[in-house]
Amino acid sequence: MDTKIKAVVLAAGKGMRFRPLTNNRPKPLLKTLDRAILDHNLNQLNGLVDEIVLVIGYLGETIKNTFGSSYKGIKIHYIEQNSPMGTGDAARMALPRIKDKFLLLNGDDLYDKNDIKKVLAQFPSVLLAETKNHSNFGVIDLNNDLVRGIVEKPKKSASQLVNAGLYFLPKKVFDYKIKLSPRGEYEFTDYINKFVEKEKLYWVKAGRWCPLSYPWNLFDANEFLLAEGKKALEGRIEQNCRLGGKIIVQKGAVVKAGSYFEGPIYIGRNAIVGPNCYLKGPLSIGANAVVGHGAVIERSIIGDRSQVARLSYVADSVIGSDCDLAAGTTIANYRFDGATIKVATNGKVVDTKLTRFGCIMGDDAKTGVNSSIMPGVIIGNGAVIGPHSIAMENVPDKAVLFSKTESVIKKKINDARKG
Repeated sequence: MDTKIKAVVLAAGKGMRFRPLTNNRPKPLLKTLDRAILDHNLNQLNGLVDEIVLVIGYLGETIKNTFGSSYKGIKIHYIEQNSPMGTGDAARMALPRIKDKFLLLNGDDLYDKNDIKKVLAQFPSVLLAETKNHSNFGVIDLNNDLVRGIVEKPKKSASQLVNAGLYFLPKKVFDYKIKLSPRGEYEFTDYINKFVEKEKLYWVKAGRWCPLSYPWNLFDANEFLLAEGKKALEGRIEQNCRLGGKIIVQKGAVVKAGSYFEGPIYIGRNAIVGPNCYLKGPLSIGANAVVGHGAVIERSIIGDRSQVARLSYVADSVIGSDCDLAAGTTIANYRFDGATIKVATNGKVVDTKLTRFGCIMGDDAKTGVNSSIMPGVIIGNGAVIGPHSIAMENVPDKAVLFSKTESVIKKKINDARKG
């Protein structure tokens, strides 16, 4: 296989639908296990390309500082997209760096190395994947082994094959002129639709692909990466623990006595779990995190340095970094009526299509003892949920939520002090 190919990786978006998780970091640097999304993708390119052209924009310096000028010997060249003018504009900015053929992929979806190899073996080609939720993607119109066009986010479609956003193309794809889309951006798929009017474009079916359209897709990413990890118990496991399924415990981590694990579960470096905890996967506990006595955590992602205190319950949730969940915190993950859970995000109410979904909690958020969070709630960065309080709807960044009872108690205390 020719490795003298440049890969153009699009990593400039703001990730608005992932707020508050993307308030302090670009979406491609969101983590599960010990690895950022972009780190995983760059690793899949190792040995397949000779240069990576990273198109950055929002918080691009963070990406530069993370990866520097090379990745495992592959040179990295950065191009800044200062104005968010779409994927077509971002890809075209790499034009001076590419030769006759180039690989193009999204930096914020998860790809598999074997699929990239299959795409590189068929020129020109695009990676397609099967999905039931085609309305979030570009649906492909096919004629046997050729692509006839891409229809973006149709409400109805007979095809379940969608565009996975990974291409192996000739440089001349940029010879065509495209117009601004209805949302005011230049779409790369418009280049593709122009290209297939005159040229052949083959397609390759993905074996493993994980798109990240909304924050709850991080659960899929967690499962995707856990499937790649190898069982390893490098930390310390105390007596009377039961570990079932794939369990990864990194160096310096401690699992205290009496804990019960149902994998797949990842425990990061220097994390502490237990005693007497119940953990059920797919689950990722970040580096230096602490899970207290008797806590129950299921199907979730707990960020680095976050604490889940004793007797807390966290399920189907994404908890950011440096969060502090006080004793007895409960995150509900199921509606009484069994309906799918809807989330207010980026100015819209979106149906997650999930019947079990807890919360999304930004970095540095805190809860008081015996507080509760209802299904589908987003807790902002630095927000505080007071003791015995119930978060029924989204809580903005740095906001403080107290129950009426708590407010009355505070008023009485202040009145007594004044008296």
